[in-house]
Amino acid sequence: MTASAYVYLASQSPRRRQLLAQIGVRHELLLPGADEDAEALEIVRPGELPEVYCARVTAAKLDAALARLAGRGLPPAPILCADTTVAVDDLILGKPEDDADARRILSLLSGRTHRVITAVAVADASQRVAALSVSQVEFAPLTAAQIDGYIISREPFGKAGAYAIQSQAAAWIVNIAGSYSGIMGLPLFETAQLLEKFGFEF
Repeated sequence: MTASAYVYLASQSPRRRQLLAQIGVRHELLLPGADEDAEALEIVRPGELPEVYCARVTAAKLDAALARLAGRGLPPAPILCADTTVAVDDLILGKPEDDADARRILSLLSGRTHRVITAVAVADASQRVAALSVSQVEFAPLTAAQIDGYIISREPFGKAGAYAIQSQAAAWIVNIAGSYSGIMGLPLFETAQLLEKFGFEF
């Protein structure tokens, strides 16, 4: 198989760009246009389990990106999509809406273990593959002052579960079982396995 020289990354996350670069994968951004309602894809359905939600949203993002590629008449190349979901038991913790929501989420994570689920999907004109990475992250008990200080930093915003593992929140993480890169937003082992099916070598 002749590998594409690059992939299209249908994500605005700078962390995913950094992680792809880390394993030597060239990428071009393929972002939603003004005519697309990207947020609508992330609405949780009633009773939807976190792992099912994460895989479904990623598949929907990939469908939208495939249509985007065709609509823009861009050169063919595999498209990579990913989505990260944070969950306490069956409760999905999305991106905080405001300070109070960030405080609610961080208080839920305090002193307990939660799951970080990242789904990855890759497709081109001939094939489509996907994988799911689930990691366990244990937080130390947090004081109100610690939570407030983190909110003041604005770090929680735009992030599922109201934190980033590569931020100052790392000081609160007691234990990780799973994929550090998956917790960041792109599990590199699973991503490399998927990309190998498109001729990339690692």
